[in-house]
Amino acid sequence: MTFTITSEVSDAHPPPSPCTELTSADAAARQVGAGCLRDGPVGRVGLEIEAHCFDLTDPTRRPGWDELTATIAGLPPLPGGSRVTVEPGGAVELSGPPLAGPLAAIDAMVGDRIVLCAAFAGAGFGLVSLGADPLRPPQRVNPGARYRAMEAFFAASGTPAAGAAMMTSTASVQVNLDAGPRDGWADRVRLAHALGPTMIAITANSPLLSGENPGWQSARQRVWSHLDSARCGPVLGENGEDPASDWARYAMKAPVMLVNHADADAEPVPDWVPFADWAEGRVALGGRRPTAADLDYHLTTLFPPVRPRQWLEIRYLDSVPDTIWPAVAFTLVTLLDDPTATELAAEATEPVATAWDQAAHIGLADPRLQESAQRCVRAAAERAPAELAESMQRLVRSVEQGRCPADDFRDRAARHGIAPAVTQLARGEL
Repeated sequence: MTFTITSEVSDAHPPPSPCTELTSADAAARQVGAGCLRDGPVGRVGLEIEAHCFDLTDPTRRPGWDELTATIAGLPPLPGGSRVTVEPGGAVELSGPPLAGPLAAIDAMVGDRIVLCAAFAGAGFGLVSLGADPLRPPQRVNPGARYRAMEAFFAASGTPAAGAAMMTSTASVQVNLDAGPRDGWADRVRLAHALGPTMIAITANSPLLSGENPGWQSARQRVWSHLDSARCGPVLGENGEDPASDWARYAMKAPVMLVNHADADAEPVPDWVPFADWAEGRVALGGRRPTAADLDYHLTTLFPPVRPRQWLEIRYLDSVPDTIWPAVAFTLVTLLDDPTATELAAEATEPVATAWDQAAHIGLADPRLQESAQRCVRAAAERAPAELAESMQRLVRSVEQGRCPADDFRDRAARHGIAPAVTQLARGEL
């Protein structure tokens, strides 16, 4: 999702040219901090939904790049204006534009998913909303140079299995929100993080990964936890009072993943080189110091659960079924944008604000997480419009029963087998 951004930099201090060489880590940190959040009102919402693509006749086969791109090329116009992309492992993503409020964003995404799923079904494929591929081993099908380089980076840096699974076997629902007024940034970013464990427990939907049962409700989150925390861990500093400075420090400490070259593909950096060391000239990656463009690219290789990109990208939700993702999206937006619900959410999540692994491991079986989840979804349900009543009722009922989507898929797979269960979902069978 791309917001239209009004520059926060005055004419007297214009942003650096992409080719401008950075002279120090401090200069790089100032560039990061100055551009990470945009001062303004809240209200706009953008949604991104990923789904695994399966062959309806052979769910163990991963559709190839040419098949996927041909199907996308034949799509009719999408009524909600979403952009369609293919993830490294062939998952298909819809990225919606920022719209005024959660209902508009949800309506647009529902319409686009109907068109997308129908087109893929016509081509013999089904799109399955699970947080992790329960059946197939990791395999990259997107030939993009960036993904080849990322694959090489993870292999060289000691996390080949987790890196491959993250790139090719996971899928999510992402919610993008305005950063809000500057004087509220600290509280807003803290709450976006504090909601993480509760929302992970609510949406955990990846009990199986590549035919194996890792014993987690969200194998997707488990995969992310095996990657280095300097790149994938939460951004929050010691007290979260200055999100811009926290993000700048995070970016400077994070190791450089890839170096771009003018006449060649991106080059992976297998050694641990914090961006600060490159900017200070301690290491000359690619035989040179970094530019402003290198710094911007570095930021795209950082994957924290809440990422500031002038707006807030909330990245910790598993992909969940069409029956409940509208309620999930509405709940998260409401808890962050509605002032009264925000106060309730801050209080409800405080006891479990750092229980990331517990939420991914056992989900709502943890009594504290279930209590937090019940309070949060009830607050959202009280504010939900009639159009979302059915989806909200399903979500509230599941939370009250202490069940997350992973429980439903695990039950289906136990009854029918993993491959038949996947095929049923690919065919749209509830």
